[in-house]
Amino acid sequence: MKVIHKIEAATKEDRPFWSFEYFPPKTQQGVVNLYDRMERMYKLGPEFIDVTWGAGGTTSRLTTEICRTSQNVYGLETCMHLTCTNMSVEMIETALRDAKESGIQNILALRGDPPRGEVEWTACENGFAHAVDLVRYIRQHYGDYFCVSVAGYPEGHLDATSPEDDLAHLKNKVDAGADYIVTQLFYDVDMYLDWIERCRAAGIHCPILAGIMPIQSYNGFKRMTTLCKTAIPDHIHADLEPIKEDDQAVKQYGVQLAIDMCSRLRAAGHLGFHFYTLNLEKSTRLILEGLRFVAAPEKLRPLPWNPSLGLKRRTESVRPIFWRNRARSYVARTEAWDEFPNGRWGDSRSPAFGELDGYGMALRYARDECLAEWDHPTALADVYAIFARYCQGEVKFLPWSDQALQSESTAIRDLLEGINRAGYLTVNSQPAVNGARSSDPTYGWGPKNGYVYQKCYLEFFVSPAALDRLISRIDRRQADPASTSAITYYAVNRRGDDLRSNTAGNDEPNAVTWGVFPGQEIKQPTIVEAVSFMAWKDEAFELWQLWANLYPADSPSRATIQTITSDWYLVNLVDNDFQKPTSEVFKLFEEDS
Repeated sequence: MKVIHKIEAATKEDRPFWSFEYFPPKTQQGVVNLYDRMERMYKLGPEFIDVTWGAGGTTSRLTTEICRTSQNVYGLETCMHLTCTNMSVEMIETALRDAKESGIQNILALRGDPPRGEVEWTACENGFAHAVDLVRYIRQHYGDYFCVSVAGYPEGHLDATSPEDDLAHLKNKVDAGADYIVTQLFYDVDMYLDWIERCRAAGIHCPILAGIMPIQSYNGFKRMTTLCKTAIPDHIHADLEPIKEDDQAVKQYGVQLAIDMCSRLRAAGHLGFHFYTLNLEKSTRLILEGLRFVAAPEKLRPLPWNPSLGLKRRTESVRPIFWRNRARSYVARTEAWDEFPNGRWGDSRSPAFGELDGYGMALRYARDECLAEWDHPTALADVYAIFARYCQGEVKFLPWSDQALQSESTAIRDLLEGINRAGYLTVNSQPAVNGARSSDPTYGWGPKNGYVYQKCYLEFFVSPAALDRLISRIDRRQADPASTSAITYYAVNRRGDDLRSNTAGNDEPNAVTWGVFPGQEIKQPTIVEAVSFMAWKDEAFELWQLWANLYPADSPSRATIQTITSDWYLVNLVDNDFQKPTSEVFKLFEEDS
């Protein structure tokens, strides 16, 4: 969706809206961590995010990649910066074409700062001299495909000859086709409100988003405001002086200052706020909490998983549950399918289904980080303990789970810990839910005034002997005439030549989450099915091997983990009676725990 349409919807409803800005990190690990942070900060409800563009395209590939991944994998509406600095028309055309092919539909058109090491800004050969030239080029060659935004300078651009001249340049950008304006950072609210009035008097009527940069540190604040020649009210200098050596106090002051600024702007009728996050999370979160800016639940979770906003995937409404904790791997893998699930069930019979990709066969974190979490297990009991500690939040991630235990699984945290210590190593789980409101903070998703349901689901690795015992218990429970057990399972070894199941040849997809909403068909967005399970098992087992490879070839740690890789089974288990307490399923494991 174009950002301007989201802004127009918020304006019509007279509700505040906000957005976040990020910049490309300098290291690959920094990029990985930024994705994690952006995904968490999405829960704060931004209408969109944007990603900066290095001077002369120095980070252009990374900017495009971050924008593409943010939109297609994490479902974040993304705006890509594009500057004129050291950019020929050919380079700009390449950037725009790549953006369109990636499904990016929002561009922030900027002249840009002078190249590093230079004081004066000059246009490069066959390049543009002003942002307005870039706006005109986009409109001339791409029509209304892109939503185009531009920068506004409440204190005037550093190169402007006068405030009137600066406003005239801004109006030219809007007249050339800009949809909305994002302002440079400022700290003088009175000055900003006066500038807004002058913009409107000059005929600039498009939406304007106030650029808010929380003070993160005293030295950083001084550097940034000196570089931008930002006016600082005397009271801010006076407040900072006695605490400038106390980093925590400065950060807390920055949060409260931003809350006060935004509150004044809101009282004056301002709706849009653009936060310069500096790739940091805490201050922005605290500011939004202080302002009581909370996004509607149906906006944050239209489905149990974050829908992709890629052009090819926007209608996708069903996913196999197996990749829930490795969403990027799933999206990257399914790009090669002839069809990914995009209707009620989709078609998993594609010859490309299950093709492995580079991301899917990699650990998410660097070797040192992995070893810090998993240490050097020398016996199976050590591995069991690592999984149990993950369930309790003492281990931050596992190869199959990039982040901490999902909120809904915290309700069964202690039960999960118990079976992991018994040798059932869980990599995915969800408790049964029988008609929670769609607004429920833990289980809810989808439109308001609906009800959501889900079956208890467990996915785990287990030894052959323990699997035989488990299957025997399931069979006895199913055969008991007095039992109401309705458990189905799939179990497979790494080679894939021993697939066990009690589905009696029924390979139909089994919906494990669904929702009922006013005026709609029942949505069934998460499924278990044999074909996708067999595709997932290759990746699931390979992650064990990648873990083993962290250790020397002749080490006890590698030998221990390779025992699991070569001999154990991957199992998924569904209790189809979602009205029973989740604890009933865990009774299957009591003899081993």
